[in-house]
Amino acid sequence: MQNMNELLNAVLPEGKLITATLSQPRRKDDETYSKVAVKPLMLKNELHYQLAYHYEKKVTHENLTLEQALPRISLLLEQEMRQGLFCTLEADYQVLVSKKGKLGILKKAPTKKQVANLAHNRKKTYVLEEGEAVPFLVELGVMNDKGRVLAAKYDKFRQINRFLEMVRDILPALPKDRKLTIVDFGCGKSYLTFALYHYLAVQEKFELNVVGLDLKADVIEHCESLARTLNYDGLHFRIGDIADYDEFEAVDMVITLHACDTATDAALEKAVRWGASAILSVPCCQHELFSQVQNDLLEPLLSHGILKERFSALATDAIRAKLLDIVGYKTQLLEFIDMEHTPKNILIRAVKSDGQDTAALWREYEAFRAFLGASPYLEKALSDRLPAPSKV
Repeated sequence: MQNMNELLNAVLPEGKLITATLSQPRRKDDETYSKVAVKPLMLKNELHYQLAYHYEKKVTHENLTLEQALPRISLLLEQEMRQGLFCTLEADYQVLVSKKGKLGILKKAPTKKQVANLAHNRKKTYVLEEGEAVPFLVELGVMNDKGRVLAAKYDKFRQINRFLEMVRDILPALPKDRKLTIVDFGCGKSYLTFALYHYLAVQEKFELNVVGLDLKADVIEHCESLARTLNYDGLHFRIGDIADYDEFEAVDMVITLHACDTATDAALEKAVRWGASAILSVPCCQHELFSQVQNDLLEPLLSHGILKERFSALATDAIRAKLLDIVGYKTQLLEFIDMEHTPKNILIRAVKSDGQDTAALWREYEAFRAFLGASPYLEKALSDRLPAPSKV
């Protein structure tokens, strides 16, 4: 295997290798891998080679230093594999091993035009990047003044970025030729309200009028003071209840995060009647359907309280999504944050849409609602916007 070792000693230490594949195993059974993929990567600032062993139903990995990789790859071709393809920027080298162990190396024109990415874990690209201080994140204690995210706040940093990713996706649905009006119902400490304002006003250069609404006077006072400190001139906070709020005749975006039970429905109704171009809602506790849902076929599920609670919550969000579709929105249910952090992780995202088959959607909804034996708040609240009930 002298030529093989010469090739490996020329390609691996020089850092020329982009990728390699060892294939054609000498024996075939359930315990044998069909190929081994090799790629360079940096671990702890040292060049390593990752070997990925592809079995029928799994892939295992092995990260080796240069000193470990040289004999390991050589041994694989000497004892286990009949072919190898080593790709560099200069050339491709095809290694062929006969049944008698005779080695042949063919040099071919290179097929790879880009050097390997040596990062073991690719850095997550965030809307708000770590490393550059963002004023509102500093003030809220998520970052320090050097732009470093505090360890205890990293989950909050990820949540903020996840929320902004969802906002970014719906930018095409928002008007571009005028000031946007946005209302955040139940804004609480307003991490996401400040994030939304910073992203749209500072990064995307929208002209905004954003109002955060909450019942807690001390929270609203603090948020209003912070908005003035940050010179966020288009951001204001009000004390108030969702059902009674009537400051605007039209609103472009409505946000409602963790509004309890039918308070979410009240916010969705407001959004629909305002003609909002976009709606973002993360429901909280959901009790309405829990006391209503009844179906003998579902008894094996409904007889267990924890399952009934979870089922009722999912059914509630399905009803909300379908009703929003019926009144003119295109609705998606998305995972807001990882389930490990909170079970309340579904976000309802709806944007204004035309051309949907309202009659078909209404039939689907009626059948689902009847199956559950439910009488949803949102259907009654939007009754004047919905088709007439079907006649039995």
